[in-house]
Amino acid sequence: MTAFARRARALAAHMHPELSFVSFTLLSHLEYQPGCRATDLATHYMLDKSTISRQVSGLEKSGLVERRVDPVDARVHVLHLTPHGADVLAQVSDARRLVFRERLAGWDADDLARFAGYLQHYNRSAE
Repeated sequence: MTAFARRARALAAHMHPELSFVSFTLLSHLEYQPGCRATDLATHYMLDKSTISRQVSGLEKSGLVERRVDPVDARVHVLHLTPHGADVLAQVSDARRLVFRERLAGWDADDLARFAGYLQHYNRSAE
């Protein structure tokens, strides 16, 4: 798992200079759950609020994320991808899919099905 995580971080850095593995993860989260709060991210990823705050600030400075006033509670700010953030995320996602396709190109259908099943099982166990 450590080797897998190292490869994932290296791949993220290779795909886009602005996007670390953590940044990619946070942008992906915001793509699927737009309008969440920084505290929601901290809770979800079991990280300290200050860590998330630094990450989000960096994403804001890069023009990838913006804070908006929550339409339900004006005291709260929620996070959204900017158009630039969505474009960068799409570029990196496309590049990652290509790398995965290349790595798995020689696998037969049975191996791919087992691998997919193991990944699904692993992800379900984390929920």
